[in-house]
Amino acid sequence: MRLFVSIDLPDRLADAVAAAQERFAGAEGLRFVDPEQAHLTLFFLGEVDPGRRDEIEAALDRAVNGAGVDPFELRVGGFGVFPAMDYISVVWAGVREDGGAAATTRLAAAVEDELTALGFEADDHDFTPHVTLARMDDARGKALVQDVVRDADPDLGAFTVEEIRLKESTLRDDGPEYETVASFPL
Repeated sequence: MRLFVSIDLPDRLADAVAAAQERFAGAEGLRFVDPEQAHLTLFFLGEVDPGRRDEIEAALDRAVNGAGVDPFELRVGGFGVFPAMDYISVVWAGVREDGGAAATTRLAAAVEDELTALGFEADDHDFTPHVTLARMDDARGKALVQDVVRDADPDLGAFTVEEIRLKESTLRDDGPEYETVASFPL
């Protein structure tokens, strides 16, 4: 099973995610994510033996308890790209500094500590809390993406984060399908 740990956006923000994506509609080479599956990935585990599920869930329980994070408001807004404006592979909406970025980062660090202790490999870059809007398959629309990211600072909305989730990702021809495996209340 292909697993990741996330904070899921509520369904009511799907329209705001879609509206943010619309700003990039003329950019060729972009592949948009399904707004109804919008989430912030805290940790990507990859392919995992189903027999490891119990130890992963125990680690996530420890992470939530050890992070010292109570339910908090998360505000999604602004645009960014990975890895850089000159070479874009991902277009995203961020988490406002005053809108839960510190709590999200603290949760991600606790999750990473627990899961790397089990042998899972951490990302090789610093954590940036974000919601992926699109992936750029080629550079045809790069100039438009750069312009929108530089000039726009949308507010996609806020919600209360009350849990993190262990999710299974099934890759399909029409895009990934996500299913919640377990939830961990803050």
